[in-house]
Amino acid sequence: MSTAQYVSVHGGHSGQFCHHATDTLEEIITSYIKHGFAWVGITEHVPGRTEELLYPDQKAAGLTPEFLLERFGRYMGECKRLQEKYAGQLQIFAAMEIETYSGYDTFIPSLIEKYQPDYLVGSVHFVDDLGFDYSKEQYDETADAVGGYDKMYCRYFDIQHEMLERLQPAVVGHFDLIRIFDADYKSRLLKPEINERVERNLEVIKKHDLIMDLNLRSLLKGAEEPYITGSILQKARDMGISVVPGDDSHGLGNIHVNMDRAIAILQDLGFTTNWPKPTLYSYE
Repeated sequence: MSTAQYVSVHGGHSGQFCHHATDTLEEIITSYIKHGFAWVGITEHVPGRTEELLYPDQKAAGLTPEFLLERFGRYMGECKRLQEKYAGQLQIFAAMEIETYSGYDTFIPSLIEKYQPDYLVGSVHFVDDLGFDYSKEQYDETADAVGGYDKMYCRYFDIQHEMLERLQPAVVGHFDLIRIFDADYKSRLLKPEINERVERNLEVIKKHDLIMDLNLRSLLKGAEEPYITGSILQKARDMGISVVPGDDSHGLGNIHVNMDRAIAILQDLGFTTNWPKPTLYSYE
């Protein structure tokens, strides 16, 4: 059992506001309290801008960009209400997980202005407006469309680089998510043209003093390690980049699971467990 505080820099997706999650946001928050978390970032996904940018399950359910935007507004209102309600038991950050599809450079700032989140989790789930993390079939289709796995990795890290420089999100979400359905990711990430991009993006993260999310979601799906993979974690450690656990929870059954394992990974590599908190926006 770790003596480090339990925190999640990227978590709290709920069935109330996310189609692929379960349980209500208040149930999620009270579970974090039950498990003794010191603070947690609730980081719901921003809505898809167009029909083409919706996930397959969202399309199948008949969801629309208009509905998702309205629901996102309800999420921000409810999260801020719960932030106040449970302030004496848990420090809650009302944040949001962004996307990098076409138009995000103006869409995301408009959401920030309207909803005033505490911070952003900067994630990439699309390569050239093509999703890759929904299924192995989708992953391979997107790879074929952009010229193969290697080129898809390069495009992913190029898109991530642009996003990091443009928006400087306080937290970088699952840095190497692009490996999700690639059995050969460990060797692929070491290829010169890919590794150069990884190191370039780490330099940007260091320059802007951003936090990297040690994302536990992959462990729930049977992977042998979280996002970030060990070779990149070691680079981040050597560069003095902050890394903080994120459970990326999508329901009550995910909360606290593998958290001790994540803390042990970071301790073994020499990271501090005196967790830095994300830099918050000021709207004054």
